[in-house]
Amino acid sequence: MDRIVTLNSRQEAALQAHAEDFIAVHKGDVMKALKEMIVLNGHLQERLDALTPQRRATR
Repeated sequence: MDRIVTLNSRQEAALQAHAEDFIAVHKGDVMKALKEMIVLNGHLQERLDALTPQRRATR
């Protein structure tokens, strides 16, 4: 994680709502939801890392 993001109250409320929905998808199991989120973030980071050299080449 290279940067810290600051959220305003509206963004925080939206994030909270999405988090609650994500936990609900996992039938209220917070640990299962957290583990799934970690895996998803890992996959997204790999995809971003793969795009980084392409972005630099086009600038």
